[in-house]
Amino acid sequence: MALTIPGATHLHSGKVRDLYAYSSDPGAWGTAPDPGAWGADHLLMVASDRISAYDFVLEPGIPDKGEILTRMSLWWFDQLADLVPNHVVSTEVPDVVSGRALVVQKLDMFPVECVARGYLTGSGLIDYRATGEVCGVPLPDGLVESSRLAEPIFTPATKADLGEHDENVDFEHVVRTIGADDAEALRALTLQVYIRADEIARERGIILADTKLEFGRLRSTGQIVLGDEVLTPDSSRFWPADAYAEGQVQESFDKQIVRNWLTSEVSGWDRHAGEPPPTLPPEIVDRTRARYVRAYELLTGETF
Repeated sequence: MALTIPGATHLHSGKVRDLYAYSSDPGAWGTAPDPGAWGADHLLMVASDRISAYDFVLEPGIPDKGEILTRMSLWWFDQLADLVPNHVVSTEVPDVVSGRALVVQKLDMFPVECVARGYLTGSGLIDYRATGEVCGVPLPDGLVESSRLAEPIFTPATKADLGEHDENVDFEHVVRTIGADDAEALRALTLQVYIRADEIARERGIILADTKLEFGRLRSTGQIVLGDEVLTPDSSRFWPADAYAEGQVQESFDKQIVRNWLTSEVSGWDRHAGEPPPTLPPEIVDRTRARYVRAYELLTGETF
């Protein structure tokens, strides 16, 4: 699954990203700088073109997806720099992963998916319909698919291993897991990031319905830092503002095209039967790539 990168040792692969440690061989780096410029507390994080849905990594990947996610994360890290520091050290990386990899700080990651929701959809809507709450946060009666909430809410989830489901949890679960002070800090940071990002996206004609963030602690200072990716179509629901209509599922700038195809009769896949998903057809791959590119260009104002 992961690339062989001269001068780096593969450590771990997730659904989309691969992590590497650096070797001490400066001759393996092409035009990138000598890895001796970084220390043992740094990693190489590579965003692949892999795409996942329903806890499966699908075939084939989406061309250029890794580069789009990397560029978008860097753009957002800049927009949020005054709110929270991030883990990026350098964009100078080995040639084979140029454009889709970052040198990052090692962090002690919090075992919590930090989710902020400004709209009711997805698993949040399912929870609301069952209990009137989302992750222990009570909401008013009468909300429907895609309703805008009076204010954004913090709806954390557990971090699931590859092939398993994240599970929505309440704030008290986070307190029990990491302690009250850190739980309060993560909730505050998550909501601050969401509010800032929602304002920026809305100026560009995009609604940020919800987003998932990951935080860690710097080993050297204990400071809480924003890690992984941030505010990409893989971790967020972006909706075109001019097409928004409460009470219906929204068009989105993410992999919903893939999910819709997988669950359609056309794919022939029964995801509850335990069988692997079918290969994505070229049309679905092309349409998905186009949605990722469109999200990047609308948000950043740059041409991909």
